[in-house]
Amino acid sequence: MAHHNYITGKTKYMNPYLAGIILGLVLLLSFYLTGRGLGASGAMKSVVVTTVETVSHVKAEESGFYSKYIADGQNPMNSWLVFQVLGVVVGGFLSGALSGRLQLKTEHSPNITKRRRIAMAILGGALFGFGSQFGRGCTSGAALSGMATLSLAGFVTMIAIFGTAYMFAYFFRKNWI
Repeated sequence: MAHHNYITGKTKYMNPYLAGIILGLVLLLSFYLTGRGLGASGAMKSVVVTTVETVSHVKAEESGFYSKYIADGQNPMNSWLVFQVLGVVVGGFLSGALSGRLQLKTEHSPNITKRRRIAMAILGGALFGFGSQFGRGCTSGAALSGMATLSLAGFVTMIAIFGTAYMFAYFFRKNWI
């Protein structure tokens, strides 16, 4: 959570070490209560499947991909991942409201336009979503939860995520700084 000091004009964020400890405790609690780690890409999959089924139930039933999520009258939105992501969204809004940072604005470098910032964010999100399907999970599920279980794949995933980000940061940094 951030707190704005109106005298200095600076925003103070939560101590990152404390935030890391809290995230670790949330992850531990997730394993304890659900038997699974954290993740978010499954919630997006539930939204996509529900949307396709709502638009064309026949198409969803005939599809090998969509049909397995709606078989036997299952509701893809009745997933703990959906509720987890809803909790993250509600928590983000509460944190923003309590710290006085809840406002509709687009933060971007003075070197780029607001439109370009939004386009790059959408492109990045789409590529991230596409990659999470190839990797069979997002960074939370594959790396964070994988590392928590001491999975070699979790550590490799985390190294690949940060290594790739470091390699590409030079080429794309002008879109943010």
